[in-house]
Amino acid sequence: MPRRTATMLASTLILIALLCAGVLIKVPYSEMSPGPTVNTLADHDGEPVIQIPDHKTYDTSGHLNMTTVRVTSADFNLNLVSAVYGWLAHDNVVVPHNTLYPDGQTEQESSQQNAEEFSQSQESAKVAALDELGIPVKSWVIVSTVVKGGAAQGKLHAGDVIKAVDGTKVTQPDDVAKLVTKHKPGERVTFTVVPVKEADAAEKEHRQPTRTENVTMTTKKAEDGRAIVGIQAGTDHTFPFKIDIKLADVGGPSAGLMFSLGIVDKLTATDLTGGKFVAGTGTIDDNGKVGPIGGIGMKTIGARRKGAQYFLTPKENCAEAAKGTPDGLTLVKVGTIDDALAALKDIRSGDTSALPTCGKS
Repeated sequence: MPRRTATMLASTLILIALLCAGVLIKVPYSEMSPGPTVNTLADHDGEPVIQIPDHKTYDTSGHLNMTTVRVTSADFNLNLVSAVYGWLAHDNVVVPHNTLYPDGQTEQESSQQNAEEFSQSQESAKVAALDELGIPVKSWVIVSTVVKGGAAQGKLHAGDVIKAVDGTKVTQPDDVAKLVTKHKPGERVTFTVVPVKEADAAEKEHRQPTRTENVTMTTKKAEDGRAIVGIQAGTDHTFPFKIDIKLADVGGPSAGLMFSLGIVDKLTATDLTGGKFVAGTGTIDDNGKVGPIGGIGMKTIGARRKGAQYFLTPKENCAEAAKGTPDGLTLVKVGTIDDALAALKDIRSGDTSALPTCGKS
């Protein structure tokens, strides 16, 4: 065999071996890419995303699109070839696996966490929207979770309404920890609660719960020496009318802002977008504050692909988003729902000279 042919054959075999190794070798990385984007004002899978059946609503136009990021699953590791391709691809991002799934989080645990965050974001979106419209929402402090092995296990239950601790009225979730930590570990603490079954029954019957009970337990010692009972307190709400958000196969808290704006648009005569295509992202709390999210670059790409002209961007994400803004997309900086509504007013008027865009001081 001629030397040149032998050399080419050997090189080909080495290349094939390297490619095979690249396919077989798994690396501890995951991949993020642009995910679906859904108009909160329209139908999805045959039904309206936002449904308000028992209150007057108004026609809307244009788009208020929530955006998503597609990620590889927790039990999937990229092979070397896929990782290198992802690093080179403009629209994809390859990140260490534990960035998306910290502490060995399983696919089931990740899905559960995302579902809980998505549910909470919907609640906060409703509260922020109704507060913006001056529609009162009843709120109270509840037991969100009970820690296994904690002092409260078997005594308090998720969904119990916390009225007082040691006779002191509770109005915010933080009040609970402050009152418990006034004790020393090993001391007794008394919770006044509305049991979850009574609270649920009262809500269904549109009445105030009437039955409370006192629950006493002995505090335990936390790692930092504080007295604890092993619960996490949260907030629950009763809305004056039904608001449903129907969107399957989506998780996490980042659609909160766009859900809130969609609710406001449907409940007001003003057409918020003026027919324009606006997309966006951002968490939202009960007070209407917009928070940062992950994967901002993927979301702007996905939005522009669908035709978005403007993208409502949490102010903390502006610097990152501005590094790779897709052509034809204007990034609008927002920190609150009021900021977003003011920006939409400019957008629908056609006068965008004063829009607080990312990159503008």
